[in-house]
Amino acid sequence: MRILSGIQPSGKLHLGNYLGAIKQHIELQDKGEAFYFIADYHALTSLRDKDALMQYTFDVALDYLALGLDPNKATFYRQSDLSEVTELTWLLSTVTPMGLLERCHSYKDKIAKGISPDHGLFAYPVLMAADILIVDSDVVPVGKDQKQHIEVTRDIAQRFNFIFGEVFKVPQERIMEETGVIPGIDGQKMSKSYGNAIEIFLEGKELKQKVMSIVTDCAPVEAPKNPDTNNVYNLLKFFVSEEENKEWRERFIKGGVKYSEVKKRLISALDETFGSAREKRKELSNRRDYVFDVLKEGAKRARETAQKTLFKARDAVGLGKKLS
Repeated sequence: MRILSGIQPSGKLHLGNYLGAIKQHIELQDKGEAFYFIADYHALTSLRDKDALMQYTFDVALDYLALGLDPNKATFYRQSDLSEVTELTWLLSTVTPMGLLERCHSYKDKIAKGISPDHGLFAYPVLMAADILIVDSDVVPVGKDQKQHIEVTRDIAQRFNFIFGEVFKVPQERIMEETGVIPGIDGQKMSKSYGNAIEIFLEGKELKQKVMSIVTDCAPVEAPKNPDTNNVYNLLKFFVSEEENKEWRERFIKGGVKYSEVKKRLISALDETFGSAREKRKELSNRRDYVFDVLKEGAKRARETAQKTLFKARDAVGLGKKLS
């Protein structure tokens, strides 16, 4: 089973990224042939700061390696180091119906929020399809909000295959249903763009400040509370054992829980979960050459597959082998 997924370097990675993607990616590297990439081309649709993009890209590489990605098991690379992706994007664009892209929820949602429409934002799903198809992916682990983009990828692959013959494997999405929407400190979906995120590698005073600012209701301590609508509980439950989670649920329902107590437990649970990864990240941050070598070697390995896929696509449409 070949697994493919990517993550944008558009800001510091947060608990939503970890629970919705990274944790699953790390686990899946032992269950198949994993390809993971840093989606720096995709980040250009929202990030227009050269220095920030370079730093965030390096930070994502650090985060993954610190959290347990093994470059001997997973092929880990930077999207922009695989030039075959952009060429395949154009080939796919020539068979992609405008209506298919116009129906994408992500595009419509961003426009509704006031983001200026441009071709990059509109054609984002085509580039994503190229990312997926270029390495012959079987499975694409994504969050629920990306499910439609995988459906678009399937539609594009099937349309291309119908017109030009069987070239692409049609992938399947894999979604972690149990995570649902990870709440930020304001109760909305945790997101870099909303400014409500708790970053994975926060610690000390900064972590305490973020967690203690999580929005809660004004119910008195003794009042019974619904754990499923509580922002703190809906983060804590992912970082404690099933037994402890059950105990917290019962306490919420019974009444008598102080939100400050739950927040302090969340802080300690995050320290327990990420403590060793924090130390590893600090050590790796002083080994920049090693980190870039990992990405360079990953791109080399990914290119072996990408070139074969691109050749089949070029041959199918009539471009044939490159002359230079």
